[in-house]
Amino acid sequence: MANPEEGDHATGRRSQARVWLVPAVVVSLLMALLATMYLAYVVDPSKHLHGFPIALVDQDTGDVLGGQPTNVGKQISDALVQQIPSDKIDLRALGINEAQHELSSGNVYGAIVIPSDFTKRLGIFATASVVPGDVSQPIITVYTNPRTGSFSPQVVQTVAGGALARANQTVGERLTETVRTQLQSSGGGQAPELVGLSRLMLAKPIDVVVTPFHPLPAGTGGGLTAFFYTMMVLLAGFTGAMVINGMVDSSLGFAPTEFGPWYVHYPPTPISRLRTLLLKWAIITGTAPVVAAIFMGVAHWLGMPIDRPLVLFLYSTFAIIAVGVTALSIVSALGTAGMLINLILFIVLGLPSSGGTIPIEALPNSVARLADFEPMHQVYLGIRAILYFNADGAAGLSRASWMTLLGLAIGLSLGAIITRYYDRKELHRAPTAAR
Repeated sequence: MANPEEGDHATGRRSQARVWLVPAVVVSLLMALLATMYLAYVVDPSKHLHGFPIALVDQDTGDVLGGQPTNVGKQISDALVQQIPSDKIDLRALGINEAQHELSSGNVYGAIVIPSDFTKRLGIFATASVVPGDVSQPIITVYTNPRTGSFSPQVVQTVAGGALARANQTVGERLTETVRTQLQSSGGGQAPELVGLSRLMLAKPIDVVVTPFHPLPAGTGGGLTAFFYTMMVLLAGFTGAMVINGMVDSSLGFAPTEFGPWYVHYPPTPISRLRTLLLKWAIITGTAPVVAAIFMGVAHWLGMPIDRPLVLFLYSTFAIIAVGVTALSIVSALGTAGMLINLILFIVLGLPSSGGTIPIEALPNSVARLADFEPMHQVYLGIRAILYFNADGAAGLSRASWMTLLGLAIGLSLGAIITRYYDRKELHRAPTAAR
């Protein structure tokens, strides 16, 4: 015959384990996921480069060097294509107008531009090494695109700088040999030595100029304001939804309202799950434009430039509503566990895959794939396009708008269908006896 006391002790142990063990395990797993996601994307971005887009513009028309028709620009561009690893860098051969358009839309992170008179200037520079006269080094310009983020210009400079340094050395060796051959021909078979300064000039004849394309104005945090504004919008939707959920449930009597050591537990209100969710949706929808206006007011007060204020206000409001509605639907469907799901969906997985600090093309593939659907990346594309690219749809605003609309539709459908199902099954919000 079973001993009742042993059964009570076993029940007590299970109850104690539920009190302390389950929360400890959940928090530990959540922090493990957070550490993995956050450190994976920031430890070594250059190691994870894949498909990083850089434009290559070769305008050189060529000239005659050493009595031979030559196009050094084409030689350099061909060498760049061979030297720059295609599995890491997407080097796109474009015309100058197309490259400028891609830079203006944020579709490439930088551009290497070889001017039309490059070979001609190289020949003049070679001649100036032995003939007196004014001369300037031939230039190759590397444009960075600071509006695509604070980290991408560093990658462009590293990749382009390393490749062009090798090209500069190769061109210098060939140019030095050409000048020596010409001197030998004019000197009656003897090859006079080049003076030290001439050798130094010819060794690295190309002046590589790195300059930003459409530099960011003051007050943009070096390209970080779009990312932090995105964080504000996501937190407004996510955190706002959690606050609204808790306060509405307390007011309707489904949870106690606590004030320090005191609390009030109102009698439960006879209201369906669907109507409760509709009430919460209405509150977040009404609050969103107020919060969006507050964000813009604070940004203006701090001197942050906003060239398209109406578009920023409308999209921020839209994004806050979409995130808030979806977060409320998840909590309504899953209860307390929904808060954890929301945290993972909108923050833990969203921040490293947003592309706001490190480009998507410099993230591990497992993290980069999250950007296809993660809300924070979609919102970031929209905010960045509005703040830095004159609200250009091609710069990400079109995708952001459609993805935000899709997220809102999913949130509305999920919440309405599940709460309606609960109501039809008479799964009312009432205490359940503990087992």
